[in-house]
Amino acid sequence: MKTQLDPENKALKVPPINAAPGPEYGDLVRRWQGIPGIARAENGRLWALWYSGGAGEGNDNYVLLVTSDDDGFTWSAPKLVIDPPGMVRTYDSCCWIDPLGRLWLFWAQSYTWFDGRCGVWAIHTENPDAESPQWSAPRRLCDGIMMNKPVVLSTGEWLLPAAVWNRQPKRPEFDAMRFSNIIVSTDQGENWQLRGSADVPERTYDEHQIVELQDGRLWMLVRTAYGIGESFSSDHGETWSPGQPSKIAGPGSRFFIRRLQSGRLLLINHFDFDGRNNLTASLSEDDGKSWPFHLLLDKRMNVSYPDAVESPEGRIYAIYDHERYIDREILMAVFSEADILNGTVTGDTCHLQILINQAKGERVILKK
Repeated sequence: MKTQLDPENKALKVPPINAAPGPEYGDLVRRWQGIPGIARAENGRLWALWYSGGAGEGNDNYVLLVTSDDDGFTWSAPKLVIDPPGMVRTYDSCCWIDPLGRLWLFWAQSYTWFDGRCGVWAIHTENPDAESPQWSAPRRLCDGIMMNKPVVLSTGEWLLPAAVWNRQPKRPEFDAMRFSNIIVSTDQGENWQLRGSADVPERTYDEHQIVELQDGRLWMLVRTAYGIGESFSSDHGETWSPGQPSKIAGPGSRFFIRRLQSGRLLLINHFDFDGRNNLTASLSEDDGKSWPFHLLLDKRMNVSYPDAVESPEGRIYAIYDHERYIDREILMAVFSEADILNGTVTGDTCHLQILINQAKGERVILKK
């Protein structure tokens, strides 16, 4: 993976938003793909995104967006692509419906694989119910990378979990940002500013997520070399406790955690694993102290990077990838809390291993 500084600040330039991508971005061309996200509009339209381009993670990466208007049974070709010119790549994207009903697309932008700074960019639309909505102009929100959904606190504040990776090249001017950071908006996304940072030892790519606990504290979970670390804040994210290992195991991969409408916590992670296998949805009724309820979503190897959204009716739509270089599948599972409590899918409207997309370009041969 090539890293290089960005002396001409090319990654700071506004990228083109291609709202009519052609066959050069189609399934028959893409050679690998992964790291997906999912959102659901008020009328039920589903949106999914991930990144691809080139032979793997590198300069040729771009983010693409697809949609479904039949609850995920069929999906469109790419409706939008963000593909900057030259050696600038887009990656680690996520999509989110905000409390105002707007659909946001966030992505990271870097010169080469990692330029020591990167940046979180975003566009949004007022009409996510439409198949081809109008998008706002791209904005750069902060330094770093954010691949997990924002969180809305009980105070009404919006939190972005963004990080500047603690890896080479380490640029001294970004030393203060080289942590698992919390970027806050108090005006519904108009402006964003750094509020605080957690320092979790042995973190790898951060990929941190935030849950507001019932006692008002914020609980941050962070991907680490040994699994998943944690830190807590009692002042809405300004200061954080020293990072430590959590009681949640992990194989060194992204996980998903969110509070459901019922008040339970949902965790999608690898359970009883020996690698990136046994992707499982779990429930906690005691604010994350224990996770007694489990639903196995996909037991195969190399299923990873889940994201999810809950509908007003309580259906959970979870997206993940499988074998990024071989099968190159983007998959979805649809289930309910009852399914997790029972440990099995019980209804006609709940399904596992739904294929959203499969890349079919010439396969990448990985060197051993």
